[in-house]
Amino acid sequence: MTRSTTTTFALLAGFSLLGLGTACKKPEPVQPAPPAPVKAAPTAPATDNQDAKKRQDELDAARKAEEARRLEAEKQAAFRLAAAAALQDIHFDYDKYEIKAEDRHQLQKISDFMRTYPAVKVEIQGHCDERGTNEYNLALGNRRASATLHYLLSLGVPEQKFTLISYGKEKPLCTEGNEACWSKNRRAHFELK
Repeated sequence: MTRSTTTTFALLAGFSLLGLGTACKKPEPVQPAPPAPVKAAPTAPATDNQDAKKRQDELDAARKAEEARRLEAEKQAAFRLAAAAALQDIHFDYDKYEIKAEDRHQLQKISDFMRTYPAVKVEIQGHCDERGTNEYNLALGNRRASATLHYLLSLGVPEQKFTLISYGKEKPLCTEGNEACWSKNRRAHFELK
């Protein structure tokens, strides 16, 4: 054998032995591939959903606030109408402070109004016509306001809901010097407080 043949033969024998050695060895356990990283959900849609929810919440809050303002305005309008209808003046005869029969219905309206709106407080103002002295008219105006208060108390309205004041002849509604005008000035007037 020639040297090259011997070398080739030796190489072949070596490769064979290698192959046999590999064939006799136990296979090595296969390592599982590491899990693929979990991809995070796209942030843009979540942000879009959060923004949309926030906008919807803001719209809902604005609608509720507008509805509350509308209801409050309606309540205030109803209150003003009820006050205007109930708080009408009553009138007195010359030099008198007795409640007239025709004014009792008006005082009942005031009583009903004050029961409907229990937080309301009213000032009862006593007024007189221009005849008589200032002192006399202030005293008469006070008696008119007091008589009005007592009648309202008899209808069940609590006294603490009222304040009294007499203006005498200081604040006339009419300034003509005749009975038609004077009769308008002899009154109890009601003001919300």
